Amino acid sequence: MSTDSTQRPAASTTHPQTRTVAVVDIGATSVRMAIAEIDSRSSVRILEEVSQVVSLGHDTFSTQRISRKSIEECAIVLRSCRRLMQEYGITRPEQMRIVATSAVREASNRLAFVDRMFIATGFEVESLDEAEVNRITYMGVQPLLQGTPSLSSVKTIVVEVGSGSTEVLVVRGGNVLFSNTYRLGSLRMLEQVDRLNTSMAKQRTIIESQVHRFVHQIFEHVDSDKLVQMVALGGDMRLAANNLNSTHLGRDLRSVSLADLTDFARMIGGLREEDLVARFGVSYADAETLWPALLSYIYLAREFQLPVLHVAETNLRDGLLSDLAVRDAWTAEFRNQIIRSAINLGRKLAFDETHARHVATLSRKLFSDLAAEHQLDQRMELILYLAALLHEVGLFVNARSHHKHAMYIIRNSELFGLSVKDLLLVSLIVRYHRRSSPQPDHEGYATLDRSDRVAVAKLAAILRLAIALDESRSQRIGNIRCHRDDDRLIITTHGIEDVSLEQLTVRQSGDLFEEIFGMSVFLRSDPG
Repeated sequence: MSTDSTQRPAASTTHPQTRTVAVVDIGATSVRMAIAEIDSRSSVRILEEVSQVVSLGHDTFSTQRISRKSIEECAIVLRSCRRLMQEYGITRPEQMRIVATSAVREASNRLAFVDRMFIATGFEVESLDEAEVNRITYMGVQPLLQGTPSLSSVKTIVVEVGSGSTEVLVVRGGNVLFSNTYRLGSLRMLEQVDRLNTSMAKQRTIIESQVHRFVHQIFEHVDSDKLVQMVALGGDMRLAANNLNSTHLGRDLRSVSLADLTDFARMIGGLREEDLVARFGVSYADAETLWPALLSYIYLAREFQLPVLHVAETNLRDGLLSDLAVRDAWTAEFRNQIIRSAINLGRKLAFDETHARHVATLSRKLFSDLAAEHQLDQRMELILYLAALLHEVGLFVNARSHHKHAMYIIRNSELFGLSVKDLLLVSLIVRYHRRSSPQPDHEGYATLDRSDRVAVAKLAAILRLAIALDESRSQRIGNIRCHRDDDRLIITTHGIEDVSLEQLTVRQSGDLFEEIFGMSVFLRSDPG
């Protein structure tokens, strides 16, 4: 594998209590690995970065399958990664994360690819879905945005044009306003026009048309205003910034003018691939995709009328390292981002926000008091909280079977930071907040493993109790505590004399709870 000789300086001085980790990004054109030290303050210091060309994207974007030859080439590269990890003492699963993006995710034989990598190397390769890529991108770029005064409070469009797809985040004041993944990729476009058997000039015209169409779609999705900035990620833009009169805004951020970038891209478009390799020291795979990638950034800047673009040094591996540094990907700040995304979805569907927020608060309290009974981790607390917020969004479609409508809406929505599996868990808990209990033949539920099936049942039972406690929709029951008394769960509320309505609804809604936890539920009031 080739080693990056321009290693970044240490983010902090070495601390006695450090751990060495590695992250591997299996992309469409290359496998890239970063090895780093993380100290007790979660500061990351890059030790070594290596990369090796692979051809997965050529296979997937042209035939929808990864060829046996490419699979074996990737296995050889990953074996090299493993040997280098071992030299650094990286041998345990918790010290590493190996991920694959669109070229593997979209391949029809992705499971065979993942299995082959495990057999060949022992690595558990994680095929990232689009939501997870957006989340990791945010983890990597957010410290940079917050540390740059000119970007910390304005609306900032963060864009990375990759080989297979384009990631877009819109962030303001640390809050994610929008996130999406578009099938606009430099290598994907080249593979599509190669099949047309037409002239190079015609192919470039088609690529420009494709870029313009996708860029306009992105512009329509992003609520634009005059106070907007753009931060470009990706090796193509970093190469351009290295060869232009860029202005340094910090150690990991530079700015380039759109006019200079346009001239540079025009020059790139006039060179042959072998000339690009010789002149800029890039691989043939990167030389092939350089022009369409730069064209995409240029069209985006033009669409948003931005004379200047910011170029960041951040990449997917930085986000992965940030994940490993905090150990829990869902930090308090990130949890708030996910919750805001759910609330925004609820508002679009005209939900009863006051009731939803109160039910969510009650759910959180029940989850806490019942920790010894359910034995679920804090990640599941957030899943429950989101389900509580969104349990009535199906009313937007129809009051009849609104729990099923809500499940469909949630599964087909994009909540920032949630993977496809996370969305499924939230949707199923909402599905079971009323009516029938989980059944093996229910859509989605049957695809879960046992631990997730049990978690869904437990959380749906808790959600039913939280909804029952606000049956009056007056939010008058808020101060509660729970304790177990033999085979009964006693919920005590304070400061309310008459809770007969809630007692009735709790008793009616407690069947699933009793079925799952083996306890009947009783609500009592402590007027004092």
